[in-house]
Amino acid sequence: MIYAMFSIAMLTILVGLIAVKARVTCFRNGQVSTEYFKLMQGQKVPDFVTKTTRCFNNLFELPILFYVVCIVYIILGVENLVAIVLTWLFVLFRYFQAFIHITYNHVKHRMFTFGASVLCVLSLWINLIILL
Repeated sequence: MIYAMFSIAMLTILVGLIAVKARVTCFRNGQVSTEYFKLMQGQKVPDFVTKTTRCFNNLFELPILFYVVCIVYIILGVENLVAIVLTWLFVLFRYFQAFIHITYNHVKHRMFTFGASVLCVLSLWINLIILL
């Protein structure tokens, strides 16, 4: 499970770097002023800045429940095949969701991958309770 957690952490860092690059590029091109970044409002920004920022923020929402449940599995030493498969499915769906969000941003595709990742985390929690 630690490798799955590491994978999500690396995704978060990668998306964060992409978001920073998008912001810096827009600032250098004169598309966004520094005033916008004080409160992240008051100016229309390019879609890519908004998409990457929101994608980055999303990686601090649902994945928190993922990190917590993985840590509980590890601490209690109750990892099983079902949990391992669910953790890697979660990772896979989050990578797909981030890719979709940052690239072509098709809402139905993004929502499918988000819903699937929610089901993975829910199943991880249910599996953990059953194992106890």
